[in-house]
Amino acid sequence: MELRADRGDVFIGLDSGTSVVKAIAFDRAGRQIAMAAAPNRTIAVGHGGVEQDMDDVWRSAAQVVAALGERVPDLARRAAALAVTAQGDGTWLIDGRGAPVGRAWLWLDGRGGAIVDELRRDGTDAAVFRATGTVLSPSLQSAQLLAMRRHAPEKLARASHALHCKDWLYYKLAGEIGTDPCEGVNTYGDVLARRYDDGVLERLGLYAERRLLPEIVDGTAHCGRLAPEAARATALPAGLPVVLAPVDYLATAIGGGVLGDSDDIGCSVLGSAGMHLMLLADPVAATQGAPCGYTVLFPRPGTWLRMVSNMATSLNVDWLVGLAADAAERITGTTVDRRRVLGLLDEGAARAAPGAALYHPYISEAGERGPFVEPRARAQFHGLSTRTTIDDLMRAVLEGIVFAARDCYAAMPVQPRELRLAGGAARSATVRQAMAAALRARVRRSGHDEAGALGAVAVAAVGLGAFASIDAACVAWVDPQLGAAEIAEPALADRYEQIFSAYRVGREDSRRVWSSLHETGRH
Repeated sequence: MELRADRGDVFIGLDSGTSVVKAIAFDRAGRQIAMAAAPNRTIAVGHGGVEQDMDDVWRSAAQVVAALGERVPDLARRAAALAVTAQGDGTWLIDGRGAPVGRAWLWLDGRGGAIVDELRRDGTDAAVFRATGTVLSPSLQSAQLLAMRRHAPEKLARASHALHCKDWLYYKLAGEIGTDPCEGVNTYGDVLARRYDDGVLERLGLYAERRLLPEIVDGTAHCGRLAPEAARATALPAGLPVVLAPVDYLATAIGGGVLGDSDDIGCSVLGSAGMHLMLLADPVAATQGAPCGYTVLFPRPGTWLRMVSNMATSLNVDWLVGLAADAAERITGTTVDRRRVLGLLDEGAARAAPGAALYHPYISEAGERGPFVEPRARAQFHGLSTRTTIDDLMRAVLEGIVFAARDCYAAMPVQPRELRLAGGAARSATVRQAMAAALRARVRRSGHDEAGALGAVAVAAVGLGAFASIDAACVAWVDPQLGAAEIAEPALADRYEQIFSAYRVGREDSRRVWSSLHETGRH
């Protein structure tokens, strides 16, 4: 479908994250015009469960799109397309009427941890990895379906389809049931054949659940149409093209600059989780050896993406900022602006000495998934003393998420010469300097604060004929907004080489501690 000149001059990207849903308007030059946002509420249910109310997520998404229309003059007439991306993994079940089957299980949910351990011990993980190129973890829908079948079989019995978050929103917007190639294939498929694989489902013990899998929909080749009910909810015209874009980490990698003039460019998305990605021309090597990370289809023929993801990045920062803010509120009896607390702690971290303390950023209750899978892993500080300050702790947390990134890149077939950074934590100069030093690579920050939404609309623009390829879209929209290169400081790089060795030793030596804590029932 060609993008006619009369179709509109504004692309809308809808990005539903774990904690925030955003609608962003971009012009035909890829420049952000306006944004509307609302919180997404997570619900902790015990035993490591983390859920979201599916109807609430949809209502919030529709409301932010409608609110965007109040900020962009004449948006309903000017809109060219609406592209939707969202948080990855997790399980969003609907019944035959399209209604939610209970609340969604999120990627943070750890209830499949014991099952993943079983599948790792009996060799299923390694066998499935050779087809999917993706390691099993409690985040994946496959592990969660197995956990549901064991502990909540009535939930599966009521379901007609197992979706992901963006698939749910696409269904509510366009009335079509589908999933993007990235999440469909990397969970249940053959990454080389680029399709679902019955052998993978059989080995997982999920062949009976094949009925739940949605059709795979490529947003560069297909678009839906905004349904009348969704049009009323979003204040956009019925029939507007709606594109199912890739999952958020892939969309953010596109908008953040993973495409470049060489094959040794990395892209780290430093959001709630840490997503560390590099392009692959040949994924075969990625499916060999010990299971680790994700191998996913890229929206360009003959190209894949290798991702090794740690469970928590900015979640660690949020935790420490929350502690500081809570303490201040108890002392003062007044509400504290947490953005101000974040700014003060980041300024303090910049003044603190590198390596004043060591931190492992495994703050998620689901443990860790990259470059190792350990549902019992927990965050920890080392090297504290009476001289340790709050600035030292903040510096250690920021360095910890950087060392986790290096740990993930070490599992890549090629090490990055240049890193493109996106996500909230990339705003910190301390983080950028530490990334450059820890990986001995040039660092460039994406100039797009909403790189995920930009990547989603870039896919939509290709699908609607505005660009001939995703490469052309990135040359026009992404490359001009990349920041200047930041170079590693040699002395800091040498210091981090020493600290990273201690980081690796610390995480390996802690496995027995994590296991013992788990046995006590404390975690």
